[in-house]
Formats: sequence, C-alpha cells, structure tokens
Amino acid sequence: MKLPFSRPRPERRLLDEGQRTRAMIWIMAIMLFLTVLAGALGFGMAGAGRSLERQLAGRLTVQLVEADAGKRDANARAILERVRAIPGVERVEEVDRARLAELLRPWLGDAGLDPELPMPAMIDIDLSSGDPALIERVRQTARAVSPAARVDQHAQWLSPVASFIATLTWFAGGLVLLMASATAAVVLLAARAGLDTHRDTIAVLHMLGSTDTQVARLFQRRIALDTLIGGVLGTAAALGIVALLGRQSATLGSELMSGIGLAQADWILLATMPLLFALLAMAAARVAVLRTLGRTL
Repeated sequence: MKLPFSRPRPERRLLDEGQRTRAMIWIMAIMLFLTVLAGALGFGMAGAGRSLERQLAGRLTVQLVEADAGKRDANARAILERVRAIPGVERVEEVDRARLAELLRPWLGDAGLDPELPMPAMIDIDLSSGDPALIERVRQTARAVSPAARVDQHAQWLSPVASFIATLTWFAGGLVLLMASATAAVVLLAARAGLDTHRDTIAVLHMLGSTDTQVARLFQRRIALDTLIGGVLGTAAALGIVALLGRQSATLGSELMSGIGLAQADWILLATMPLLFALLAMAAARVAVLRTLGRTL
C-alpha cells in the first residue's frame, strides 16, 4: 500500500535539499507544538467551564441574620424542614457554627471563636438542576419563614470566573486558527522558494511532457511529508507536557482544577493534529504551485 505522503527515490533526489528540508521539519515541529498546547488549553478551559456550570448551577446558600439567637435557630430549623420537602431539592444542610467561626478567625482573631458573638446561620442547598423556577420556589419558601433571609446562588458569585474561562477558551481557539494560518503561509513560502530553486528542472520536466499538476504533486507530497514528520515530533512533545501538567493539577485537590483535565476525545483530536496539518500543507502547496506555474511557466 502506497501512502499519499510517500515519494519514490527519484522524487526525493529531485526535491531534497538537505539543510532546508531539516529546517522545514523543525519549523513545523514548533508550529504543531504551539498549536497542540493552544488546543489543549482550549479543551481544558471548555471542560472547566462545563464542570463549573454543573457544580454551581443548582447550589444555593441561605443566610439568616438575626440578633436573637433563639429566633435565628428556630427560623433555620423551619427553613431546613420546608426546603427539604420541595421536589428537586437533593441536599439541605446547615453549616457548622464552629466552621464559620474558623473562617472568621483571620479577620476577627480569637474574638471570632467567642460563643456569645452574634453569627448568621448559613444553610447550604443542592438542587437537582439550575431551573430558575425551582430556585425561585426555594427563595420564596425561605423568605416566608424569615423576610430577612438572603438566598445566594453560587453561580452568581463565580460568574466572573466563568466569564474568564470562556474568554480563555475563545482565545485558545483563536490561537489554533492563527497557527493554522501561519502554517499555510509557511507552506506557501516554502513552495515558492522550491519553485525558484528548481526552475530549470521544472522546465525540463515540462519539455518531457509533465503537466503542472504532476509537478505540483511532487511539491505537495514533499511538503506534506515534512509537515507530518515535524508535526509528530512537536505533538509528542506538547502532549507530554500536557500530561505532566494534568498529573500535577490532579494533586491540588481543587474541584475547579479537576475539571480542566482533557477527555479521551480531546486527546484523540490533539493526536490527529499532525495529519490534519499535513493535509492543510498539501492543499496549500498544491494551490501555490499551480498558481505560480500558471503565471510564470
């Protein structure tokens, strides 16, 4: 079976140029290295955004601020009972007061541990979904018990984070497109330089009956093969770095960082980048060579 990128030995002898060939391979290796890193960033940020949305869409916190500790505790128990009875509520739990005191300690010092210090009651609620109607029902239920109850959505707190993650995702996608465009430009320059170098040889081929399409096929195979070799080298290095960073982020114990990991489909798509760029290089080389030959020869 003959691969589309392979060339018989006469073609390699005709077009190989030693150092220039090696330079093309390393240029493509660098291009694919940066492209795969940008693609991994985009996939990782997209996964983190989806994970953040799933984690926070149905999470609420009810805050009760009452000067009377007895009334505050009674209202908290009433809210716990009533909210737990709402269909679609998966978990309702009051935050431990000792935990709240520890969170306040960096700002209040030891005074934050004083049991006489008035402290709000905090109730964490997990819903089955982020349905606005369900969230509004929980809010109305809590306020029916205590008009001073404040219901906060976690998604609102972290909306700037979600917006930043979305921006990074689009930025990474733009980088991939930019690198693809740069690769096409490099191929165009390489093809035109090759035509100038082998102008006399191409003229002889035309005299022997070769068509522009046959000549273009020589260049596109050569450039596609160089792109594929360089792309495999760059992609392998980039995937190794991504895997290393993924293992390190998994040890941080952060829910947000855990969502940055790549899915299996992401790895497969990143691994196919060399082939995709080789096909892009082949098409760009064909167009460049045919246009140049059509104008000059």
